[in-house]
Amino acid sequence: MIRTAHAEDMTVTVPAPISTETATRRQAFEHITPNWFAAVMGTGIVATAAATLPVQFRALHVFAVAVWICAAAALVVMSGAFAMHWIAHRDRAVAYARHPVMMQFYGAPPMALLTVGAGAGLLGADLLGATASTALFAILWATGTLAGLLTSVAVPYRMITASDHRDVTALPAWLMPVVPPMVSASTGALLLPHVPDGQWRLALLCACYAMFGLSLIVGMLTMTLIYGRLLHGGLPPIDAAPTLWITLGLIGQSITAANLLGTDASMVFIGSQASIAVGLHVFGIGYGLIMGGFGTLMFALAAALTVHAARRNLGFSLTWWSFTFPIGTCVTGATALGTALDFGAVHALAVVLYAVLLAAWVTVATRTVRGVLRGTLLYRN
Repeated sequence: MIRTAHAEDMTVTVPAPISTETATRRQAFEHITPNWFAAVMGTGIVATAAATLPVQFRALHVFAVAVWICAAAALVVMSGAFAMHWIAHRDRAVAYARHPVMMQFYGAPPMALLTVGAGAGLLGADLLGATASTALFAILWATGTLAGLLTSVAVPYRMITASDHRDVTALPAWLMPVVPPMVSASTGALLLPHVPDGQWRLALLCACYAMFGLSLIVGMLTMTLIYGRLLHGGLPPIDAAPTLWITLGLIGQSITAANLLGTDASMVFIGSQASIAVGLHVFGIGYGLIMGGFGTLMFALAAALTVHAARRNLGFSLTWWSFTFPIGTCVTGATALGTALDFGAVHALAVVLYAVLLAAWVTVATRTVRGVLRGTLLYRN
C-alpha cells in the first residue's frame, strides 16, 4: 500500500509503514544461516543410525520412522526459511556467504539432503511405498551430491582468492565443505542395490569410491591443520568448542563408506573379478580398524575439551548440533565395521554410541525448540 504526503509545493511518495508484526516476521528470517541445516543433519542421523543398528525391534523402528518424518519436515521448513533469508535479506545473506567462518557451513545443506534421502531409502517405504521412497532417495541423493561437490570446490576457491588472509586460521568448521562427498559415498552404497546391474551399478560404485578419496585426502590435510592449530594456538572461542566434534564426522563417515562399499562390491565384481570384491571388502575392514583407533583418540580429546569449555561457562548455541551428526556417523561406522567383521563387541559399541547420540539429540533439540519459541535463536542484536 502506498500513501502520498504533501509538503509545501512538493509531492513525495513514500511507502506505507510496515506493521510491527510484519517487520518482526521478516526479521525472523534475517539470521537463517546455513548452519541451521545442522539441525536437520543431527535429527536425520538419529533415524538412519537407528535403522541400521544391529539390534532391531518394533518400537525402535517406529521411533526411527517418526524421527525421520521430523527430519524431513525440518528440511522443508529450513529450505523455505533459507530461501526467504536470501529473498528478504539479500545483503545480509551475501555478507554471511562471504564470511570466512560462516561460508564453511554451506556444506550443511547438501548433507541435510543426503541424510534425509538415506532415511527415505531405509524407512520411507512404510509411508510412501517402496517405489516412491526409492525415487525420493535417488532425487535427494543426486541433488545433495551435486551441491556437495560444488561446495567442496567453491568454498576453498573463495578462501584462496579472498583479498585478506591476515586473520585466517584453521578451524574445525573447515571440514564442513569437505565431508559432503564422503556422505554421498556412504549413502550411495545404500542406493547401489536399486541401480540397474551392469555398467550403471559399476559407475555408481566407482563414483562413490572417487568421492571417498576426494573427501578423505582433503579432509586429512585439513585435520592436520586443525590439530596443529589447536596445539599451537589453543582452543577456539568457548562458544565454538562443540565444533571440535566435527572431526569425528569425517572419521565415522569414512569408516561407514569403506565398509558399506566393500560389502556392496560383491554385487558388481563377480566371476573372474570376484577377487576385486574380496580386496575391497578387506580394505574396508582394515581401514575401519585403523581409522577406528584414530577416532577413539579424537573422541576422547573432543570430550575432554568439551568438559574444559563447559567449566568455563559454555552457553547454548547452534554449534551444539555438532554433538549429534558426528556421533551418529560413529554409530553407523561401528555398525558397518561390526557387520563386516561379524564381531559382536563392535556391534555392542554401536549400541552404546547410539545411546550417547540419543541423549545428545534430545538435549540439543529441546534447547533449540525452546530457543526458537522464545526468539533467542532467531533475533540478534
